[in-house]
Amino acid sequence: MRTLTRRGALGLGVAGAAAAGLAGCGALKPSDGSNPSGGSAGSDPRPADGGAAKPADRPIGDGSTSYTGKQPKQPAKPVPLEPGQTPPQFVVFSWDGAGEVGNGLFPRFLDLAEELGAHMTFFLSGLYLLPESKKRLYDPPNNLRGASDIGYLTDAHIKDTLKGVRRAWLDGHEIGTHFNGHFCAGSGSVGNWTPQQWRSEIDQAKSFVKEWRTNSGWTELPSLPFDYDKELVGGRTPCLLGQENLLPTARDLGWRYDASSPGGRQVWPTKKQGIWDLPLQQIPFPGRSFEVLSMDYNMLANQSVNSTNAPAHNYPGWREQSTQAYISGFKRAYETNRAPFFVGNHFEQWNGGIYMDAVEEALQHIAREKEKGEDVRLVSFRQFVDWLDVQSPDVLDKLRTLDVGQAPANGWKKL
Repeated sequence: MRTLTRRGALGLGVAGAAAAGLAGCGALKPSDGSNPSGGSAGSDPRPADGGAAKPADRPIGDGSTSYTGKQPKQPAKPVPLEPGQTPPQFVVFSWDGAGEVGNGLFPRFLDLAEELGAHMTFFLSGLYLLPESKKRLYDPPNNLRGASDIGYLTDAHIKDTLKGVRRAWLDGHEIGTHFNGHFCAGSGSVGNWTPQQWRSEIDQAKSFVKEWRTNSGWTELPSLPFDYDKELVGGRTPCLLGQENLLPTARDLGWRYDASSPGGRQVWPTKKQGIWDLPLQQIPFPGRSFEVLSMDYNMLANQSVNSTNAPAHNYPGWREQSTQAYISGFKRAYETNRAPFFVGNHFEQWNGGIYMDAVEEALQHIAREKEKGEDVRLVSFRQFVDWLDVQSPDVLDKLRTLDVGQAPANGWKKL
């Protein structure tokens, strides 16, 4: 990702990172958790052998996706804050690309989220469901047909990604978009795209999700259990570029938020062009005189100057520094203005996997605060905007008067 921190950084998707020689580029109270498709909460609405859909499932299009009813494991319906009521501490962990490339990170963090009662957002790159043999189906704006700066996954890894995305949705997580080819430089950069070109990119990203069965011929695999046209309400652009021209298209499509702004401050969000603007944030970087963007790649860029395989003797210190950066960002918000805390990641193994370990340790720390009975909510972006949308504008305006690290002078009741 490009940042406004001391050193710029360029975020890579999983396949692109591999091509570059890299290893890879509390929750609200649950509802009854019933699964309209049958079975227990969060259960797979298809037989264990991946066979035909149950009668409650309604295949969409070629059957790549299917309507299976209301998403399982969702929070209770949000309610408005009363004037003077202390707001919850929302925390959103998100993943760019969301492709499983054989390193086991997708199931690792699904397992961790299940253990901790957390929900997250997975920004799926559409190309991660398109076989490389069909790459000429992709016509990226201002780039050659079939081009991609993150490459393409192997067929085996596409199947693993389908499995991960399917489980993620059934576990209550959100499936957003990271678009397709991840172009960040030159004349073909997403930063130069027009609203019409963004529409083409989005239409293609959706088609690769909605037509993976036709494109792959894998008719034996189960459908993704959601209607992507209705599921998709937000995304994050490659390298945090191009938001200005994306937003008119996002608004026309009925999207509810965008997570593409770089270098956001830890304050309560506002809307931009009618869309909730939910940026990655500047957070404390222990031992340094500057702040770092709340994403794994930006930790790396400020520790090993973009090297993903630095000398191993650095790893313990860097892992602890990254862990404490996330925890410090959380604590600064939680102990003061209660602004939502946003973290971005990739499924990567840079510098011995220390950034994944840091994310896991930070998640566990935050979950322990939730378990103390505090109103800490580990949610997806979609769940967070569900909460924002029922709040009184006057209450949100008062929350926005609190700067970074600023608690209400006379307590929440008098704010």
